[in-house]
Amino acid sequence: MQEKQQEPSLLGTKYEDLARGGQIRGCTMDSSMDSTRSVRRTKEEKKLFRRQIKASHTLLKHEGISTASHPTKHLVVSNGGLGNGVSRESLLEVLKEGGTVESLLTPPAKPYAFVTYSSTEAGQNAYTLLNGRALQCHDQSVTLYFSYVEKVLEGFVSPEEELQLLQAVDWTPHTADVTVQKALKHRRVKHYGYEFRYDNNNIDKDKPLAGGLPAECDALLQRCLADGHISVLPDQLTVNQYQSGQGIPPHVDTHSAFEDPILSLSLGAKTVMDFKHPDGRSVAVVLPERSLLVMKGESRYLWTHGITPRKFDVVPVSEVEGSGVMTSDLSNLTLKRRGTRTSLTFRKIRHIPCNCAYPSVCDSQLLSSPPTVPVAEGDACRLEEQYVHQVYEDISSHFSSTRHSPWPHVQDFLLSLPPGSILADIGCGNGKYLGINPEVISVGCDHSANLVQICVERGYEAFVSDALSVPLRSGSCDACISIAVIHHFSTQERRQAAVRELVRLLKVGGRALIYVWAMEQEYNNQKSKYLKEGTTGASVERSDELKTEENMFNQQEEHDRKMSSDMKCTEEQNVTQPRIHIHTNRTAFLSQDLLVPWHLKCNVDKNKGAGSGSTNGPLENTSQGPVFHRYYHVFQQGELEEMCCCGVTGVKVLRSYHDQGNWCVELEKTHGNSS
Repeated sequence: MQEKQQEPSLLGTKYEDLARGGQIRGCTMDSSMDSTRSVRRTKEEKKLFRRQIKASHTLLKHEGISTASHPTKHLVVSNGGLGNGVSRESLLEVLKEGGTVESLLTPPAKPYAFVTYSSTEAGQNAYTLLNGRALQCHDQSVTLYFSYVEKVLEGFVSPEEELQLLQAVDWTPHTADVTVQKALKHRRVKHYGYEFRYDNNNIDKDKPLAGGLPAECDALLQRCLADGHISVLPDQLTVNQYQSGQGIPPHVDTHSAFEDPILSLSLGAKTVMDFKHPDGRSVAVVLPERSLLVMKGESRYLWTHGITPRKFDVVPVSEVEGSGVMTSDLSNLTLKRRGTRTSLTFRKIRHIPCNCAYPSVCDSQLLSSPPTVPVAEGDACRLEEQYVHQVYEDISSHFSSTRHSPWPHVQDFLLSLPPGSILADIGCGNGKYLGINPEVISVGCDHSANLVQICVERGYEAFVSDALSVPLRSGSCDACISIAVIHHFSTQERRQAAVRELVRLLKVGGRALIYVWAMEQEYNNQKSKYLKEGTTGASVERSDELKTEENMFNQQEEHDRKMSSDMKCTEEQNVTQPRIHIHTNRTAFLSQDLLVPWHLKCNVDKNKGAGSGSTNGPLENTSQGPVFHRYYHVFQQGELEEMCCCGVTGVKVLRSYHDQGNWCVELEKTHGNSS
């Protein structure tokens, strides 16, 4: 999912369907389109025309979208979609140059969009004026290509199918009813296939309901299967009916109960659904009558979705009858009264634990006894052994395969060392920095025997050692580096001790470079590579606001109370010690002490020490590979410098900086041996 400038891949109302044929009707673009024009084309016009033809053929071949050879008020915009980084706002600004825009559809994760103008003349004007327009999006430029389409229809089901489905739901209570019927405070609910239990937010997989799903749903589900929205037929259906003024709290469907994806068909009336991300982002999505919502990947597992109870929705003026992601254009909003909406939510029962990429919100992957931030030295050693040392032994081969490119500023530091200098890399990992400068004498050490073995096999000098007690003489090194190591120590005292050990190894005048993970993954309005890579995914917490560590903690407490009484007891016994939460990869940090998941790839063989029986252990071992958790203390701005200046003697800070989500300091030893 993208940041606020790019709408997340949340839904497939009929966006996905209209991109797969059957909902955009027209004829295939004729290669002789515009052949009626007798005007000679310039070289640039011919080039543009060829690219238009290519874009049209690509749409037909890969998306099943047929374009028309004559002007209409409906156009498809190639290269103008969310899938290639074009935000709805920036695209709409350009489209308005062509005329009055009635509606704009931006299918999730697709490299195209659909625009409908107020008239055929306006559509023709936009086609002529905007074809080949270059649009600057963030750090890239995209060229827009326009083609006509006959019509854009949003309804996934016809009005006749809608009526048939609504009539299939029997709300009359019967003592011998074959389905379970419940009346909740804020809506009516009925279940088919399996009952969803609201007391534990799960289902009883051993007690299927008699009768299965209504036969009236068969044609709809077969179409979903044919269109690629699902790969297997659902076996559970929940029908919700909302009167005007009713809603449903923000939630994520229980991971352990249902597979991915989840389908929701809106019947009877439209509504606005709110999606929220753990980092605080929110997106309001208009769900039209007869539209299909498809939640896959991140939108199914991570983002909460809910409907605010109210009688009116704020919707764009030009899309009162349409759908899409709400924009910030305050001049284009109006009120729309809600009607009675019935939603049909189709899900597939999960029969094995969930092994998704979002363990922080996955009930299958929550640790049965989450660790607390240690206070005593013994507790810290045990935590680091379980969540650092043993994990790196288990993941060493896979970890090494992902660590091959040196960070530029670290490389510059190493290349600045005079020939003959002695360099110690404390926490050297797979040794990627040991061969950067062949003019210096480099030696590395690491706590992981498996990683040290990889170094040795690569021809580097390395040995196994604890970073707090390195078996090298004091004052023997001209330079030391500690890259992504000190943040694995779980107390302030141990982190300071790691810095003092670096300084002890240095000669007077020697320099040390330290990198630690930063709490601030967005700095000077620039996102780190870590966050940027998270936006390329398909890519939830349990409440409304998730913007502070305190909120995150409170919501985790509430979730865990529901998840496990054992976890509740554990938390009560450690009320003075904050619990260490599991971080959701590729998202902003919400606390300083956290467990970061590592998803082990099955095609990477673990080293011989990997199977020795980690006390942490994988959460689940499936074809996707087990998941391990590594402890981190992420540093806030100024924390690393303060720790080096106040907790370590005989050293001065030469410079400090932020580098791709890391806080970094370069130290110089000024006198004596640090104590």
